[in-house]
Amino acid sequence: MYFYQRLKDTREDLDKKQDDIALVLSITRQQYQLYESGKREMPMHHFITLAKYYNVSLDYLAGIIDIPKKLK
Repeated sequence: MYFYQRLKDTREDLDKKQDDIALVLSITRQQYQLYESGKREMPMHHFITLAKYYNVSLDYLAGIIDIPKKLK
């Protein structure tokens, strides 16, 4: 699974809108949409912010593993 599909699936699982996540990252919805569609690479600091926000490990959020690990 590509990381951008995991971003979308995780967001949708929590019934969040792109606007909600863009606010968390302090970016525009349009900018976040580019990350989620795979048209632009997301900086690591945004991955870290989202991992904390979603309470999942970076390897899950990046699509490396399929079972989410909760952060401690």
